[in-house]
Amino acid sequence: MATIPNGRILQVSGLNTFYGKAQILFNLGFDIKRGEVVVLLGRNGAGKTTTFKSIMGIVRPKSGKINYKSQAIEKLPPFKICALGVGYVPEDRRIFSGLTILENLEVGRQPAREGYNSWNPDRLFELFPNLAERRTQAGGTLSGGEQQMLTIARTLMGNPEMIILDEPSEGLAPVIVDQLALTIQKLKDEGVSILLAEQNLNFARLICDRAYLIHHGSVCHESTIDALSDEVYEKYFAF
Repeated sequence: MATIPNGRILQVSGLNTFYGKAQILFNLGFDIKRGEVVVLLGRNGAGKTTTFKSIMGIVRPKSGKINYKSQAIEKLPPFKICALGVGYVPEDRRIFSGLTILENLEVGRQPAREGYNSWNPDRLFELFPNLAERRTQAGGTLSGGEQQMLTIARTLMGNPEMIILDEPSEGLAPVIVDQLALTIQKLKDEGVSILLAEQNLNFARLICDRAYLIHHGSVCHESTIDALSDEVYEKYFAF
């Protein structure tokens, strides 16, 4: 496993992103250390998804720096960023509904990375036993929670060192949310760095190390998840 200077696998600084003439992100910055779980907390429209699309090269920021393992990636196309070891699970999941679970997994396959255990269908079925029972079933016939699991599993087939999860708990039943929390903890134990967006503070407290609150496209608060009080959270979510 390669050494990362200062231990930070991702550093974002001074990010300004626009859609047309509308500015969405304003001088946004944060970082993630290797093996951390970091959450961006914010209301709908706060800029969380735009942040992720900027990191992944889906939307090109107008200015700012995005360093992954000390390499500048803000000008790279999405496929090159994925090849470097960044996996992305979008909010709308985007599974291939006509393909089976096994076929969906094969779409995401990439070579193993030095210092990490390689992911394959057998390992993923241990992590997601619900998918194992339906491995020959079409993705479009799965429940919302199962589709979320499949999207994460497909992303892991790329053997990423860091995964970005956009609102992973949204719309899921409480029992599935609990399973998802356990899964994220297992990924952390594997050494995978995780960045997620959430509105659910209780879910974030189950799995996260640190939190950044995003409001109107800027970071308005940063702390460990344990130090994040209900009062601070409600200050930015109560309107």
